[in-house]
Amino acid sequence: MSDYKAGPLLSQINFPKDLREKFVLDDLPQVSSELREYIIDVISDIGNSHFGASLGVVELTVAIHYVFNTPKDQLIWDVGHQAYGHKILTGRRSHFHTNRLKGGVSGFPKRSESEYDTFGVGHSSTSVSAILGMALANKYKGDKEIQHIAVIGDGAMTAGMAFEGLNHAGFEKDTNLLVILNDNGMSIDPSVGGLRSYSKDFKRSKSFQGTKDEVWKVLGKLSKYGADAQSIASKLSNLIKGGAESNLFESLNFKYYGPVDGHDVKRLTKVLMEIKDVPGPKILHCITRKGAGYKYAEEGDPTQWHAPGIFNKETGEIVKVIPTSNEPPKYQKVFGHTIVELAERNDKIMGVTPAMPSGCSLNIMMKAMPNRAFDVGIAEQHAVTFSAGLASQGLIPFCNIYSTFMQRSYDQVIHDVALQNLNVVFCLDRAGLVGADGATHHGAYDLSYMRCVPNMTVSAPMNEEELRNLMFTAQLPQKGPFSIRYPRGKGVLKDWKTPMKEIPIGRGRRLTNGEDLAILSIGHPGNFAQKAIEKLKTKGVSVAHYDMRFVKPIDELLLHEIFTKFDKVITLEDGCIMGGFGSAVVEFMVDQKYKADVVRLGIPDTYIQHGTQEELWADCGYDTEGIFNEVVKLLNISESSMMHKKNIS
Repeated sequence: MSDYKAGPLLSQINFPKDLREKFVLDDLPQVSSELREYIIDVISDIGNSHFGASLGVVELTVAIHYVFNTPKDQLIWDVGHQAYGHKILTGRRSHFHTNRLKGGVSGFPKRSESEYDTFGVGHSSTSVSAILGMALANKYKGDKEIQHIAVIGDGAMTAGMAFEGLNHAGFEKDTNLLVILNDNGMSIDPSVGGLRSYSKDFKRSKSFQGTKDEVWKVLGKLSKYGADAQSIASKLSNLIKGGAESNLFESLNFKYYGPVDGHDVKRLTKVLMEIKDVPGPKILHCITRKGAGYKYAEEGDPTQWHAPGIFNKETGEIVKVIPTSNEPPKYQKVFGHTIVELAERNDKIMGVTPAMPSGCSLNIMMKAMPNRAFDVGIAEQHAVTFSAGLASQGLIPFCNIYSTFMQRSYDQVIHDVALQNLNVVFCLDRAGLVGADGATHHGAYDLSYMRCVPNMTVSAPMNEEELRNLMFTAQLPQKGPFSIRYPRGKGVLKDWKTPMKEIPIGRGRRLTNGEDLAILSIGHPGNFAQKAIEKLKTKGVSVAHYDMRFVKPIDELLLHEIFTKFDKVITLEDGCIMGGFGSAVVEFMVDQKYKADVVRLGIPDTYIQHGTQEELWADCGYDTEGIFNEVVKLLNISESSMMHKKNIS
């Protein structure tokens, strides 16, 4: 149970039914205040969580659960890190302090966690399509009473999929469908693009909105009056609007309401009550502030307060981990500084990222070279094809996308880049197991899905120096599509700003000699192997280690050397075992008719949940200890025999 104390009203709410049955409209501001304080209390203490987004939708969360009969009425949160208040109100308050910890509450809506989480939303912009599918499914089943609500915000409306959903939904007139646009002008970084400007400039006149409200009050709920009332309302609305130009949403056949103050919970509740039974697709435009109600988040850098870590709730001071002197940098920082260094030498280099400039450190280039670095919004498909367009004109775009989000643009990788053999460099940040974000964000699949694409070079650096060298290599002439993947977090080198040099494509390297067994690694886990080998060496076990660097083309000369010498081999990768690096090694072995005992270590064929990276590496068996144990098992040696070998050596 939690030691965190809820306020006098919030403590009475275990599920939304309590909110609806125990409180009246005038109580909702206090409920909202207590909910906000509870989020602040817990997140300031545990850190490791998102923050500003959920604070911005507190009043909206309370109003929705007060008006709608959840969980029968279907509710989707998009992006899912807005849903902390929703989780607290839906039976998870006592466990909320375990948020994003191993075995604890997920940081995103998760169907297996609660019936109130109707759809999993870790990636953005899926809500409109999903809620429309739910609405049409229930229409088909004959249940016309269920309401369907999608809250889309934190930049999620900038993605193409959201517009695809809106385009379809607008023509499904007989649906109980409400899209709530949480308009706060932010994703993680400030939102970009024409829609942001449109939303910012678009204002309904108060006189129109007020008159329209009076129309609905006079008519009451349309369900009472049937089609005649709907017709009357439509005519009155048109008369009120006069010759005013239709807005974007109305042009897509949505009934538009707003904008309304997303922090006025009583007003929000009344509006939701008035429009909930209006048939057909509707959109409610709410203006909110990310971090609302906590002055340090409102007045500070919204990007920093998106996920601030542990902080002092009284002073707003964020508790920062003081790095030790000359500590290894994060891989993303190495990317950010290296691309600027390369771009200073090569005027063809451009930078592209879909809404993650601070997350991937492209913001360094955006500041140094604003005309050569682009944040294209939450639009991974567009980012890839936009990069292809740049490359078609002789430029060299470095398209930096988190591995998990690159999955969304796979057709563009194949059709627009690889098929045309264009020199787009894909820098895949957060590859492998990322930790607390969990299953929706692990970069488990890129080695597999990239290596089967013709013309694609697939690589992974073991350390910061190798990352710089691969980036240098990728921008040299005639390199074609080039994928470089690296993990979330720190590297291993203190002195990483070494002179860059070309790495021959498809060439690995032998790091240690050995006689008993060979370990073949790709990327950062090679550092785990090095530690395991040192530990095995103290036990008298001799292990050779090969850092392959490339999954495609794979170093066949090195593989011939390995399979000629060793009959016991371990492959190591921070990616899915199915179809990944280990599979490439085994395919070579079979094709060349070698015989060996091969053990593949990596992410198993299941979805890995949230926890720290270290916990998850251990669970999957490819941390240092896991590698050590697998070597002992494969060699079928005991502790006593290891000591005997050590004494002999």
